Amino acid sequence: MTRERTYRIVDGERIEGTWRPIFIRNVDYHLTDLLIFADGAIWCWEWVDLDGLRAKLESGWVATTLEPGARATAHHLGAWRFGEPRSALTAEMLLGEVADEIDRLNDRPDSTDRCLQALDRYLDTRTEEDRQALRDAYLDIPEHLRVYALGDMDNKDRPLAVLCTPLGEPLLANRTPGSAPAVTERMREQAYAYFGDSAQAKERFTAPRPADDPETPSTPLHVTQTVYPQGWPTDPGPHFLQNDYPAPIEIASTTYPTVEHAYWALSTTDPEIRERIRQADRAVEAKRLARDAPRLPSWPDARAAVMARLLRAKFRQHPRLADYLLSTGGTHIHYGGGSESGYWVTRDQSGRNWKGRLLELVRSELTAEQVIEHMFD
Repeated sequence: MTRERTYRIVDGERIEGTWRPIFIRNVDYHLTDLLIFADGAIWCWEWVDLDGLRAKLESGWVATTLEPGARATAHHLGAWRFGEPRSALTAEMLLGEVADEIDRLNDRPDSTDRCLQALDRYLDTRTEEDRQALRDAYLDIPEHLRVYALGDMDNKDRPLAVLCTPLGEPLLANRTPGSAPAVTERMREQAYAYFGDSAQAKERFTAPRPADDPETPSTPLHVTQTVYPQGWPTDPGPHFLQNDYPAPIEIASTTYPTVEHAYWALSTTDPEIRERIRQADRAVEAKRLARDAPRLPSWPDARAAVMARLLRAKFRQHPRLADYLLSTGGTHIHYGGGSESGYWVTRDQSGRNWKGRLLELVRSELTAEQVIEHMFD
């Protein structure tokens, strides 16, 4: 696979994807891209899933067999005829690669990872049941990829294949018909020794996890700007974190209905407009009033620090909201908003996400305060 990345947007949600070159046969052969997405959707000039891709391969629409003398084209690049074509993949190999790629796009173990997990179980138990499960997992790896599952350029997968093969049977990984040696007890003991040595080497050379890092990565939290025309729900969940959530804050002896009101009021040099912004019924109205107001000359340089101060006020003055923010743990916070500046939000592959980053900062400060309080209890 190419490991290149693409994406598509579905109902406002970004679906990660990748692509690989293929030939589609529609009269002529056409060199094009097979697009593969995390939700299982596959584009081969039609939208299909894995079963649909199998059908396209069986029909020859997605071609893994190339006929000598056939005409082929690459859009905007050129055309040619095959002389002595050789295809690198069978249909089953291609299907296996695509299935693995969908797993990787979802951060799931692919066929090789699942095989290595089965290997760990077998080495721990050495039961025949787990050896058979290991064999099945190894055979689930696309055939052409059963070479470097162990990441060993010298031994390749031979030690793994030895454990997968019953005693007395031809070695599973050998690709030369009639030349595979029968697996012996000695070969199996050598394989056990290989994995024992590998485990020790891995333990010696694997960099230790930094002492202050989390044990497991967390799932990102997405905060999408949401409007509630009929009023906010009793428990809006992540929308507690929105700047327009009605949580009055006091700054320099002045109370503002929301963080959004305070931010835009403080941004202008006009006292009259500042007061009108403060008294606006809704945050969206406060932002509209501030749009054409005279801005403080240094505002672009000060805005991140001002926002940090406002967010600290919000969560320190509203313990319930602070509890929710703390409940998000160490998750990375993505703050999205269609009309927001890319400085503040994350949008597709762009956006600096300062709102999300400052929420993480305030959460970290609140957590630190709890830690310090606990230390001196």
